[in-house]
Amino acid sequence: MTMFENARAVSLRISLTRCCELRCLYCRGEGSDADAGVGNVLRFDEILALVGALAERFGLSKVRLTGGEPLLREGVAELVAELVRLGVPDVTVTTNGQQLKSEATRLHRAGLRRINVSLDSLDPSTYRMLTRGGELEPTIRGIEAAVHAPFSPVKLNMVVLRGINDGEVARVARFGLERFCHVRFLELMPIGVAAARHDEWFVPSAEVRERLTGPFELEPLPIEPGSSSRNFLAKDRSSLTGTFGFVSPCTEPFCDGCRRLRLTASGRLLGCLAKGDAIDIRPLLQGSRERLFDAVERALKLKRRARGFALRENMVSIGG
Repeated sequence: MTMFENARAVSLRISLTRCCELRCLYCRGEGSDADAGVGNVLRFDEILALVGALAERFGLSKVRLTGGEPLLREGVAELVAELVRLGVPDVTVTTNGQQLKSEATRLHRAGLRRINVSLDSLDPSTYRMLTRGGELEPTIRGIEAAVHAPFSPVKLNMVVLRGINDGEVARVARFGLERFCHVRFLELMPIGVAAARHDEWFVPSAEVRERLTGPFELEPLPIEPGSSSRNFLAKDRSSLTGTFGFVSPCTEPFCDGCRRLRLTASGRLLGCLAKGDAIDIRPLLQGSRERLFDAVERALKLKRRARGFALRENMVSIGG
């Protein structure tokens, strides 16, 4: 057992930037909040220092690089290579796919093997409305490049919104199966700009599963310890098979045994998205390791004990 793999191991989600070329309705407000503090992001050496410290004291099972849009940050492939070199057992990137066509081969050569792509609609006009002006085609080309690279798995994440894209769940599911992608359907969280319209837009995972049971046979797969997704083996009438996942933070919280940490681009450490508490760890990266370890322990204790979300920042500011 290495220092990255033990019973107390944590997983770390790192936002590399608040910048994003899309302005998704549930992620970012109307203003330019995602562009604020562009120059105040953690350096890669600071990120690697935290990764090393977490691995040393707690064990580290996974690092996920996100944003904003992480592929807008220069040098992401080099950061991936360093994380792989350090021995992190699971390195993943979550992207909107807009830059992925040109970056997929470079990321794969750096050692990345898994990638998540946000795909909330396959209808160009709906995609444009959801993202406030984004074009669908670059993301489709990015997914194709990721499959070709090849990444395994390529996961497609769909945030399901009532009255906007909920009628497309079967279409997105089939699109994923045909390309050997894992498709995950995410419940909307009442965080940031999404809080005001959560009641209007929210679709529970159980309803999404019900909509998929007509076109597909769904067989539950064993629950993976610490996973946020409840996964099913899916098969259509032509015997095409794949994996569907349902991430249900509102109706089926996955808090028990949670060891997830989230690092914002500016260096704030969050132990739980359902709570508004964050710890500024940037000043601690150059000081005593014990002070840093104490801060991480405090973050891990800030886990949700009851339902409800206290965090009011937009997702783009804390790592979507």
